[in-house]
Amino acid sequence: MADEKKKSVLQTIVEKKHYTFIDGEGVTWQDAIRQSLLPLQADGSVSEDFYKQIVSCIEKYGPYVVFEHNVAMPHTTENAEGAFKSGVGFLVSNKLIDFGKDEDGEEKKANLFFTLSSANPSEHIDNIEQLSAIFMNEPLLDALTLARTPEDILEAEKKFPCEEM
Repeated sequence: MADEKKKSVLQTIVEKKHYTFIDGEGVTWQDAIRQSLLPLQADGSVSEDFYKQIVSCIEKYGPYVVFEHNVAMPHTTENAEGAFKSGVGFLVSNKLIDFGKDEDGEEKKANLFFTLSSANPSEHIDNIEQLSAIFMNEPLLDALTLARTPEDILEAEKKFPCEEM
């Protein structure tokens, strides 16, 4: 069992069909978060209203979820109401989605969303660790930005693997 290779977060996203591809034209960041969680909602991982807690946090604290390279990791507090399983909703938008400006006046936009739900602390920490490695792998992020199918996600990971942590 120890030799069994654990699935990567991207492989899990594809296996569970937790991905969404949108054009993004005219889509608000609030709706992009909602859309990124629809696959998790469909399989019972999160409630229909779970995304509203994430939106509320961002409205309260600003666009802290948007990182370099147009990546967003929307999330809320651990064990939030409506999070039944830990998971990651992955959304790729053809267009950048505007989150507005941060407290320093910097424009925050994203077209790659990794939206988190947390029901199990160890699974959640593992997801965050793997996502951190992805966020530092610019060639992989560039390839994921171009993904339009689940096969594209897996191909990007195969072509630009993350370092083992």
